[in-house]
Amino acid sequence: MSDTVTKLAAKLAEDVVEVQDATGESRLFIELGAVIGSASQTLEEAFMTEVRIRLAERVARKYLDNKIAELSAKATSQT
Repeated sequence: MSDTVTKLAAKLAEDVVEVQDATGESRLFIELGAVIGSASQTLEEAFMTEVRIRLAERVARKYLDNKIAELSAKATSQT
């Protein structure tokens, strides 16, 4: 994929996730993906990948943070 497509997709993904957070519209990226796809399937695929990466990282980060807190609490209770 071209550097231009990657950069545009990443910026759009950052922006749409920010708007989703502000508005609570968790499926906005799907709507925007359809709009993008009507003009460029390549950009749509890159955009959807960038959004999924960001959303997956959030889930993984939350899981890891919870696991660290759980292990910390367990260690504290054992001392």
